Amino acid sequence: MEHPENSNEYKGLTVNDGVEHPASVNPYMTHRKKRRIMSVDEYVDGILKGNVTILSQAVTLIESTNPDHQIIAQEVIEKCLPHSGNSVRIGISGVPGAGKSTSIDVFGLHVLQEKGGKLAVLAIDPSSERSKGSILGDKTRMEKLSQHPDAFIRPSPSAGSLGGVARKTRETIVLCEAAGYDKIFVETVGVGQSETAVHSMVDFFLLIQLAGTGDELQGIKRGIMEMADAIIINKADGSNIEKAKLAATQFKNALHLFPAPESGWLPRVMTYSGFYNIGVKPIWDMIFEYIDFVKHNGYFYHNRNEQARYWMYETINEHLHDSFYHNPIIESMMKQNEDNVLQGKVTSFAAARNLLDIYWKEMKNK
Repeated sequence: MEHPENSNEYKGLTVNDGVEHPASVNPYMTHRKKRRIMSVDEYVDGILKGNVTILSQAVTLIESTNPDHQIIAQEVIEKCLPHSGNSVRIGISGVPGAGKSTSIDVFGLHVLQEKGGKLAVLAIDPSSERSKGSILGDKTRMEKLSQHPDAFIRPSPSAGSLGGVARKTRETIVLCEAAGYDKIFVETVGVGQSETAVHSMVDFFLLIQLAGTGDELQGIKRGIMEMADAIIINKADGSNIEKAKLAATQFKNALHLFPAPESGWLPRVMTYSGFYNIGVKPIWDMIFEYIDFVKHNGYFYHNRNEQARYWMYETINEHLHDSFYHNPIIESMMKQNEDNVLQGKVTSFAAARNLLDIYWKEMKNK
């Protein structure tokens, strides 16, 4: 293209044509084939054979909000259900910075070396309330375990769900068990919200604490301590050993004030160092002692039945919630009712009752 600047009017000024702009899209991308969507039987067959890639894809399917994906996911879960239930499920919680990920790295390697088998870690990453995004960086904090051939680490966004537990974690447990994982860790975001969700899907609830951070007993809520089957004090090494022992004594004294657990097990308090791998074996011996104890007295199976009942009602609540908020008529009227509340024309309760009445009337007419 001839530039006007090269005319006689602009003697002494020369403008080159420049370099042609490369295409903004990689030309090789046009030859890339779309991944074929697998059938339900292909998913199930791959999971039962322990194929990690297919297992990961199935978990992604479960977490998807696409209705078509959900239909396939539920069929996969139904077919995997008879092959599940044969693992030890352990919930791990604690205050932020207590060293949960580092501890899981050490715990996981220990149990794989001592007991063999396979381990799945379902690590829950906090989602941003503003951007709804998650870092999903747990694998970077579990360096050794993430490289182990018998370990499967799946970080999932909490997506604002109760207690920081990913909404579909329970279904993921079913798939992992069907894939042959006989030990499951569920790591929660941390103390601050209700931990009922994680407690209702595990056999053993482990609470990790730190010493030397002020009043330890004020750092967590009573309800969480009542749920814990064991409290372990991390970073009990070097000059922090005495502080850890003192914190352990305080927790032991506090636990005596709580009602006796239904399991009949007296929760224990132990100290260890995840970074230096000190005191890890006694913790695992205690966990397996607990599993033998509750299996012997029948609480293990009773607890799992109660958990199944709990999740039936939770699923009903979830579907009712989605049905209401995704209803086209409700969506169209929500803004008007919200404005009426903000302008003081009606109370919050009257607006809610009005929307619910419209919803139930429409459900009857269907």
